[in-house]
Amino acid sequence: MALKQNDLTWFRPMWRRVAVAVFLTAWLAWELLWSRDTFWALLVGAALAYTLYNFFYAFPKEDPANEQIQPPNPPEGNDGSGS
Repeated sequence: MALKQNDLTWFRPMWRRVAVAVFLTAWLAWELLWSRDTFWALLVGAALAYTLYNFFYAFPKEDPANEQIQPPNPPEGNDGSGS
């Protein structure tokens, strides 16, 4: 999948992915029914196909594991008591 981790985080809510897909669908309908511009219809259709695949088929189904950074271990022999 071509989405980066930052993109995955931003597109995690379903409504954002649906909003992008609906916008592209409306734009494609505009190009096909009103302006009848073949170039833009193909371009937007390709973008819609890419979006549908990445957002609804290949999108990770679960949140990535929240790995917490462990604090560094103190050096051997140092118990933090100051003596």
